[in-house]
Amino acid sequence: MCRAYILTKILNKSYDLHESAPLLKIRRAALAKSFAFRHTRLMEHESSQKPPQPRVVTLGCRLNAYEGAVIEQHIVKADVEDVIVVNTCAVTGEAVRQARQTIRRLARENPDSRLIVTGCAAQTEPETFAEMGEVDLVLGNAEKVDPLEWRRIAGANNPDFGVSAAEKLRVNDIMQVRELAPHMIDGLSERTRAFVQVQNGCDHRCTFCIIPFGRGNARSVPMGEAVRQVQRLVESGHLEVVLTGVDLTSWGPDLPGRPRLGDLVQAILTHVPDLPRLRLSSIDSIEADPALIDAIASESRLMPHLHLSLQSGDDMILKRMKRRHLRNDAIDFCATIRAARPDVVFGADIITGFPTETEAMFENSLRLVDECGLTFLHVFPYSPRKGTPAAKMPQVSQAIRKTRAARLRALGEERRNAFLASRIGKTERVLIERDGKGHSEQFAEVRLHTPPPDGTLVEARIDAVHEGHLIAVTAK
Repeated sequence: MCRAYILTKILNKSYDLHESAPLLKIRRAALAKSFAFRHTRLMEHESSQKPPQPRVVTLGCRLNAYEGAVIEQHIVKADVEDVIVVNTCAVTGEAVRQARQTIRRLARENPDSRLIVTGCAAQTEPETFAEMGEVDLVLGNAEKVDPLEWRRIAGANNPDFGVSAAEKLRVNDIMQVRELAPHMIDGLSERTRAFVQVQNGCDHRCTFCIIPFGRGNARSVPMGEAVRQVQRLVESGHLEVVLTGVDLTSWGPDLPGRPRLGDLVQAILTHVPDLPRLRLSSIDSIEADPALIDAIASESRLMPHLHLSLQSGDDMILKRMKRRHLRNDAIDFCATIRAARPDVVFGADIITGFPTETEAMFENSLRLVDECGLTFLHVFPYSPRKGTPAAKMPQVSQAIRKTRAARLRALGEERRNAFLASRIGKTERVLIERDGKGHSEQFAEVRLHTPPPDGTLVEARIDAVHEGHLIAVTAK
């Protein structure tokens, strides 16, 4: 039977009578494009001797990188062949654009591979990716880490994964996910530092953020499971573990007894005494509990580097963002932690050009850098996300957003370079990750003249600063 006849039969098949006409039109158009694209790849594939190896391409945050490793593990165990998985980010409109661009590039470069799209952008905009002819399957954030889903995919040995047009979308309501299963992995392509996801989702509704709709409500990995995973990683040779989550400091309230993040940190340090270094990925300072502050102050194995979700230094903008802190809260937190742990270094996320931000409001963010003593800045020009309250507010021009971002980044670079220069002549304890490169306890990048073995902790004397990193020699 010819493929044209098959396509005609598929396009004229019965659809759900409750499906809207516009959605039906989208599905039919998407199927037609996808069929034509897969037909071309199928003809090329038929002449291939060896199917391409599967791989995962991850965009976005550290949590996405962790989940990318989980996906890769599931693919290997399920023996899925001939696929490329694009694990997308949705934090900004630009992130979604880059995801689409990446998909098209991968399709051109890998005509014999099938493409699966997943991640936050796939969860929040599934039809956007289902309409792309290059895409064979769209998976939601819950589905992508489900081993049963990958076994199902592995069992469909045809270009369509054995799905109909309607099934091309496997994206369920993320808000209905109430529990977070721990995923045991052996690290992220290195044997020195490993990320452990202990939390997912977010119960807050910042007016600029789409992520809760991609990740669902806040949920936590039970303490015992988290401790066991850290223990396993230490036993396999990892010297540093990074706790990560969407809203890390909201870990615990959904668990029996309502523990807090500080309780988890102290439990890990107590029950895994051989772990040399524990690090936190990012925290919301207003949610820092007393046990966490005590651990930061007293536990030398908890690294003196905290990345804060600040977003702005102006009170009115913070209120319009629906944040839960004001600028003085951030300043007071940094002062309290620095008094208890003088060697601590702070990083922060800051958005420039949020709707209604004036020059005076932006200058408050500039001043916050010094008032909090920030060293490592992640600066983002505001990007409106459809469906968020901030997208309906009076917008600041894109040119002003970018100009302010450049000014803030320049200030951040000055403060980072000043910090790095202050380390010259000092001895740092460095975790060597690869080829003589590693990070200090305060997360400064360090490169040694004579590379020690990968996966070792060494004492290094800092000799110089070069292009944003420290140059060192092994201390005698």
